[in-house]
Amino acid sequence: MSDKKYDSELVGWVEEPRYNEEGQLLSWSVKLKGHEMKDIMDQYLTTTNEKGQGGNAYITLFMSKGGKPCARVFNPNSEAAKERRQEKAAEQTTPKDALPF
Repeated sequence: MSDKKYDSELVGWVEEPRYNEEGQLLSWSVKLKGHEMKDIMDQYLTTTNEKGQGGNAYITLFMSKGGKPCARVFNPNSEAAKERRQEKAAEQTTPKDALPF
């Protein structure tokens, strides 16, 4: 079993992608029910800072390994997201004098 940590949660399957006559991808759509939207609003919004920035929900449309269109929502409370934020904060606290260039 893989030890890979993910920062997103699967929302579900989406409609099949639409293509034009040349076979180019035009669009995808995802349909969310009211309770799913409420869950996203309650659990997956990013934090809002004192300037009012943030409070976003990031939904990604992608193709599964099996070729099915799917949707996932970024979970800012996941272990992977927390670790990434800690790494980013550690990089920002590194003094610029320590850099070799």
